[in-house]
Amino acid sequence: MWKGEKKMAKKEKKRKKSVLEQALGSEQSATAKGVTKKTLKYMLAFAWKEKRSLYGFYLVRFLGDVLGQLKVLLLPKLLVDELMAVIGGADAGAHIRNIVLYAGITVTAELLSSVLINIADSTRNVYSQVFDARLSEMLSAKSMGMDFSYTEDPEVLDKQNQAKEGISWYSGGVVSILDRLYYVIYNLLLMAASVTVIALYCPLLLPIQIGLMIAVCYFNYRNQLINTEFFLKLAKSNRIFSYVLYELAEFCYGKDIRLYDSSEMMCKKGSWLGMDQVNLWGEQARRQLKNTIGSNIANALRDGVSYFYMGLRVLRKKITVGEFTLSVSAASSLYQSLMGIGSNLQQVSEKCNYAYKFLEFLDYPDTAVKGDKPVGIGEHTIEFRDVSFKYPRAEEYTLRHVNITIKPNEHLSVVGLNGAGKTTFIKLLCRLYDVTDGAIYVDGVDIREYSEEEYRKLFSVVFQDFSIFAFSLRENIEMGDSEYEPDDAEKRSAKVWETLTLSGLKEDAEKLPNGIETTLYKNFDEKGTELSGGQRQKTAISRALYRNAPIVILDEPTAALDPMAEYDIYRKFDTLVGHKSAIYISHRLSSCKFCDRIAVFSEGTIKEYGTHDELVGIEGGIYAEMFRAQAQYYVA
Repeated sequence: MWKGEKKMAKKEKKRKKSVLEQALGSEQSATAKGVTKKTLKYMLAFAWKEKRSLYGFYLVRFLGDVLGQLKVLLLPKLLVDELMAVIGGADAGAHIRNIVLYAGITVTAELLSSVLINIADSTRNVYSQVFDARLSEMLSAKSMGMDFSYTEDPEVLDKQNQAKEGISWYSGGVVSILDRLYYVIYNLLLMAASVTVIALYCPLLLPIQIGLMIAVCYFNYRNQLINTEFFLKLAKSNRIFSYVLYELAEFCYGKDIRLYDSSEMMCKKGSWLGMDQVNLWGEQARRQLKNTIGSNIANALRDGVSYFYMGLRVLRKKITVGEFTLSVSAASSLYQSLMGIGSNLQQVSEKCNYAYKFLEFLDYPDTAVKGDKPVGIGEHTIEFRDVSFKYPRAEEYTLRHVNITIKPNEHLSVVGLNGAGKTTFIKLLCRLYDVTDGAIYVDGVDIREYSEEEYRKLFSVVFQDFSIFAFSLRENIEMGDSEYEPDDAEKRSAKVWETLTLSGLKEDAEKLPNGIETTLYKNFDEKGTELSGGQRQKTAISRALYRNAPIVILDEPTAALDPMAEYDIYRKFDTLVGHKSAIYISHRLSSCKFCDRIAVFSEGTIKEYGTHDELVGIEGGIYAEMFRAQAQYYVA
């Protein structure tokens, strides 16, 4: 009894598992169909918008393919019939003329087919490059426009890499997807023609071809599922692999890698990551092997049974040799068309699933609240009200209960040791992140209510890790400034030179080969100029001055300099922005003498706040201790 119950329980468990798998399979199938439909709709509309003449070249390709099939299907039958008639004793003259005519038609069809296909393919290849460039531009625009917090989120970075690889490497891009769709339509028409021929001469070939095609499609479908599964597994591995073997080969990392002799370590890491990918590819190949073998067996059976049946029809004089030739061609075309329909439908689905990662990324929602209020003109008051913040996925708060008011035209120095939360304070003010608790107000309005674009125009910021790009010096300073019309080159140049004069970079700029139009670095221009550390800092400061925003922030951009050099830069910069609100951040005290107030950060909050004289007089205070430790650098 117990054994019987156990057996029944196993059967019931197996039944439930089967039902669950079927349900999941149906759900996945419905999802895949929805993804394919949405992606195809997007790609068709995208191609129509960008290069609608592409569809005309698909028509040219279709005409070329039809001529090619005419040469394969019909003309051989006509030629063989004429030859067999001559061999059978018929008058040779008329039949030879027909043979010459059919041969001429064959050559002409072959020539026209090749020309039309080459024209269509070469044009589609050009369009493919155009589409790829446009899609890359869209991906870059989305990446640069997303919430800043996503740039430090591994999950989003993986999705970005899936989008990049899905729309290019794995799917092949817009043209590759539309090619598969074209071949589905073309093969449907070819199938109809082939079925008509076979139905007339060898009707039993139809179930043989269709049955074995279904078997092959099943095996290919199983392999497609495995391809999709490993695409997701490889996305993260590819991103890390590309970083180690491609990005680290950039010249900007050259000094550290050479001086620390770390190339071997980098290569070993790349080799390890490469083996990780090889193992994944190997696992994928092993899992697909049995499906590939099954497909090959089905193909072998198809050929053997089909030729046996058609040969038997000839021997029984049911069809002529010419009709046998036509039937062989039709059987081959039927199988190719059936396989073409099946494989291309599968490829359409597979490629659309890969490309859908791109659409998902484009639609990836921002989490930050998007306001629409305009920012008022004039002076601005900034207020932090009980602000606390912790980074995404972090357990500990970086800032806790920060309260501070920065008045119009006030110069504030933010000091503290590394890790005290100074840079996070600025990221929140610039709304690169939103606060976790509390709120930041500008002119009494929660900054989340302002238009993000308008709000960020309030700030000219120079971060410690500022970026100088491999563009011209002028472009690095203007940074897409839209104050002037594009044709106001003279006014823009005058403003750039004025800014360079203020930052002390004018003399260096005048010595450059092409002045402010000189390209920086050699990434794209072998005549590009390499900047010194001081010149890079002055370029970043020039950028901040050029923007001429009402609030200026220096976030430790001079941390690599010695205290006296840092002091000199702060003194000069303070003079330049004397009429504006300014925030100077440092773990050293170079900026303090020029500021109205000093905020001392420690343990994620403001521990001390006041003027220099007030804070230096606090016995055992953080600022007083820092000042005494650094006083030797600032004593006149």
